[in-house]
Amino acid sequence: MYALPQALLLAALLWLCWPGARALLRQSGVARLGLAISTLTGLALHMLMDYTNSFGIHPLYPFDGRWFFGDMVFIVEPLFWVAFGVPLALMLRRVGARVAVLGGLAAALGFFAFKGYLGWASCLGLGVLALLTGMAQRRSGDAGRAGLLLALGVSVGFIGLQGVASHAGRQAVTAAVLQRDAGAQVVDVAMTAFPSQPLCWAFVSMEVNEGKGRYRLRRGVASVAPQWLAPLACPRALVERGAVTELSPALVQFSQQDASLSALRTLQKDNCFADAWLRFGRVPALDLVGGSLSDYRFAVTPAGNFTTLPLEMAKHAACPQGVPRWDYPRAGVLMAP
Repeated sequence: MYALPQALLLAALLWLCWPGARALLRQSGVARLGLAISTLTGLALHMLMDYTNSFGIHPLYPFDGRWFFGDMVFIVEPLFWVAFGVPLALMLRRVGARVAVLGGLAAALGFFAFKGYLGWASCLGLGVLALLTGMAQRRSGDAGRAGLLLALGVSVGFIGLQGVASHAGRQAVTAAVLQRDAGAQVVDVAMTAFPSQPLCWAFVSMEVNEGKGRYRLRRGVASVAPQWLAPLACPRALVERGAVTELSPALVQFSQQDASLSALRTLQKDNCFADAWLRFGRVPALDLVGGSLSDYRFAVTPAGNFTTLPLEMAKHAACPQGVPRWDYPRAGVLMAP
């Protein structure tokens, strides 16, 4: 709901810092309308793209603090860069600028594929996409929009495909977890996409067993690819290594963690730092031995888990101020039945 103030701020900065634009906006109603539409559209698109990944948004705050998680697209999805980058590069007037942009895109794809962050099959698919959007743009001319329209259609279709694959993976994880513990309730399965790869997903699940007073977190990889294609589907540098537990032919689990429901609920009530953290944390991993609270989604990032909260902090510091009153992502878990 803060999109409107942001739009007004951007318009004000444009008016103050760009005399030419200020003169144009004074003279042309079309320019003023175009500025308003483009600014609001850009902010809405930003929010929509944030929704598609697994980090979540709360677009109606402060009127509604609920979180919404799309779990569909990798946080920095190369398909969008290629789909729109190639036509835009071909619209540049200088040949040197075109070569620099297209060469930079190709080099980036090759580098990330070589490092294992992008599967070679995905890299090949992106190359084909670059050729198609480039051909469409060349046919329509420097001022044409065919390449960009094709890019838009491919991007929308890709998001839809990712949504279907994410839903299928989530259902598979839920079914496998319930088969192992029929008394559990699966409260969330966070699906994280890999770059340009709808066939392989990282997942983190959270299941609650009120009867036992425990909850369990699992982290692993879900493949919706045929078995013969599965080894090629997942980018090697982004898949966790180590001992695995097979939950099903399409699911492997790398680790799990159990914790006490009552301990988590008590912590939320008695520790103001933990209470603030739980307004952000989607998959709370509670380590009473180590004295920490962290989001299990980020347990294996290269720089360590940046979400870790040392619980001793509450004993030595005043409670945090200015915490947004967002809803707890795990509100249902924190409330005892």
